[in-house]
Amino acid sequence: MNLHRLRTIIGIELRQRVRSVGWYVLLGIFAVILVALLSLSFAAFSLTTGGSEWFFSLVIMLVLLLTLLVSPTLSGSAVNGDRDAATLAPVQVTLVTTSEIVIGKFLAAWISGLAFLVVALPFLVVATLAGELNPGAIVTSLLILIIEVGVVAAIGVGLSAVIARPIFSVASTYLLVAALTVGTLIAFGLGGAALRTQTTTISRDVDWNAVPLGCDLSSPSTSPNCPSYDELPCVESSYVSEQPRFDRVWWILAANPFVILADATPPTYENGNPTDLFSQIAAGVRSAQLSPEETTSYDGCTLSRGLNVDDYPSIEERIAGTTPSWFVGLFFQLLLAGGLLAWGISRTRTPAKRLPPGTRIA
Repeated sequence: MNLHRLRTIIGIELRQRVRSVGWYVLLGIFAVILVALLSLSFAAFSLTTGGSEWFFSLVIMLVLLLTLLVSPTLSGSAVNGDRDAATLAPVQVTLVTTSEIVIGKFLAAWISGLAFLVVALPFLVVATLAGELNPGAIVTSLLILIIEVGVVAAIGVGLSAVIARPIFSVASTYLLVAALTVGTLIAFGLGGAALRTQTTTISRDVDWNAVPLGCDLSSPSTSPNCPSYDELPCVESSYVSEQPRFDRVWWILAANPFVILADATPPTYENGNPTDLFSQIAAGVRSAQLSPEETTSYDGCTLSRGLNVDDYPSIEERIAGTTPSWFVGLFFQLLLAGGLLAWGISRTRTPAKRLPPGTRIA
């Protein structure tokens, strides 16, 4: 692979995007959204601590969301769009190889997607300077975001080389991105609800039936027949219910781009509670790994009387023994993106023995 020829392909692709007015309009709309988000975030978190951490994570998630929405349009017709415009064949008869064409278009689409991150950099600097942020969270989240942008670009370029019609390749890219984002959430919810198990809940509460007629516990009484609230007996009851088994399907979320970004970023907690959006999402996904207890108990009688009971564990303590899944999901995404690129190179290679019906050559 020749770096000079590869750089030429990348330059041609980027110049085509720079000349488009719609590209600048898209970046301008993104900047306006970030300004509105910045204003609302500082207004919302002005009375609390940790507002800068929430704002930083919100901006990173927003960049990923807009990239997932826009990148399929930029990369989903990279190869077959040139084929329909009769500009691919003149390039194929030059010294540029098929691998250089496909990979060059992929790198150009990747760089185009990172333009949203460049627009967001001033806002990220503001969030960083507004408060103390975890350096590990900043570096890791940016690296994962850059990789995710590349994964979506590779999927779009690969499908554009495999599918003959641009409209179908763009639609297929959107469907595949939707399957990784929304589809994993739907499969996770339906799978957990379908796999249920029975649990027993034991409840201990004050026996209000033991209050004699005519006695009002809300007001002091001198009658010896009226017991005080602390003298009332407690009654124990139990009931059986069905609980979803999300611990059996939590692995489906591993391929979700937002889950990968949140789970890979080092979490930050304050008093056992998440302090940013990354930690909040990661805590929710990690909590899904915990199986429901067969028997749970609630002592409302002791709580209502102000007696000491065992403290409930914090979110940080509950997920301490769970397993991170971001590297598995990221490996799956890289495998999918690399496979589509390899398939696209084999379908674009010339001379071709067979072409789909209606394929334009020159």
